[in-house]
Amino acid sequence: MIKATNLSKRFDDIQAIAGVDLTIEDGQVFGLVGTNGAGKSTFLRMAAGILQPDRGTVTIDGRPVYENPAVKREIFYISDDTAFFSNTTPQEMATFYNRVYDSFNMERFNYLMNNFGLDRKRKIKTFSKGMKKQLSIILGISANTRYLYCDETFDGLDPVMRQAVKSLFIGDMASRKFTPVIASHNLRELEDICDTVGLLHKGGILLSKNLDDAKTDIHKLQCVFRDEESRKRIEEQLTVLTSESRGKLITMTIRGQEEDISDALRAENPIFMEILPLSLEEIFISETGVQGYDIKKIIC
Repeated sequence: MIKATNLSKRFDDIQAIAGVDLTIEDGQVFGLVGTNGAGKSTFLRMAAGILQPDRGTVTIDGRPVYENPAVKREIFYISDDTAFFSNTTPQEMATFYNRVYDSFNMERFNYLMNNFGLDRKRKIKTFSKGMKKQLSIILGISANTRYLYCDETFDGLDPVMRQAVKSLFIGDMASRKFTPVIASHNLRELEDICDTVGLLHKGGILLSKNLDDAKTDIHKLQCVFRDEESRKRIEEQLTVLTSESRGKLITMTIRGQEEDISDALRAENPIFMEILPLSLEEIFISETGVQGYDIKKIIC
């Protein structure tokens, strides 16, 4: 388990991370979402032990990460800029990581390179941005570490490759102790893979939610009420977070248990009623709206 406690980091007059408390459970895909400059990369670098916090701690199972080589060997960090040693080939990078990580699986590296259609002996500097991203992921997966930190990993990958990478993550989670932490500026990019998502804004965590729990507690409905009084009774009886009218069709986001919401609506005998699936974006719009934030201005 990764735990950040009162984590803060400043660069000159820029407060990159401010008093972050965050717990990332093992065996889940955790998504860290925020705009460029929100502090995602800084958080990951402190969580990987690359940067020393000004205040607070990052621990794994109670062990501090910073200046702790034994803990760092359980982490593989994929940077947003996909930096490699100058003039090297993928094979040479794999040889390097094989010396750093006792758990590195060279056979799997070769297998994945073949499957992704990448040349192990070609100079990395001749690779496209997407190919470099693929190589970084292959190296990270092959390291067989407990934790894989991915900073904008899917940026630069085409849809087919994104799905292939997500499948790799899911397969490893099913077969070994593996926890991916994925930072992204795009909420939609994480929707189909993350179990828990944290929203980082201006260096602080606005919200951290298990998606299954969030979807159980918030529901989106479309209704056509028989009259305005019926609608008002529902708004007074239930916790309505958002309500939008398009003619007679009313779309509501309501907090509460689905059974309780359905019973209250059926008691009003509406002309039409339908419960719709909530997207990850809609969940965060509802949650952050209650706290006074407009997520549409924060997340693309």
